[in-house]
Amino acid sequence: MFFGKRIKELRDEKKLLQRQLAAELEIDTPMYSKIERGERRPKREQVIKLAHLLGADQNEFIALWLASQVFQIIENESQAARAIELVTMNLNKKNN
Repeated sequence: MFFGKRIKELRDEKKLLQRQLAAELEIDTPMYSKIERGERRPKREQVIKLAHLLGADQNEFIALWLASQVFQIIENESQAARAIELVTMNLNKKNN
């Protein structure tokens, strides 16, 4: 969701076709299209390559990619906000 929307925005800004990026990633165009629509998760290596191809910040792309994955897992869970809170607390403890 987050990641797919961002790569579409950047691709449109750069006036690139889906098939061009798909070829660079060595995947077919329908698979690339699914990545943009959030129906398929790209591999980490593909995220890094897309950041390079689209002139985007690699760390930001990885963060968006991770956020999209987390969102897909928890979007229909009633305790999603609490789960995010717990994860955030644990990450903060780990990083201090």
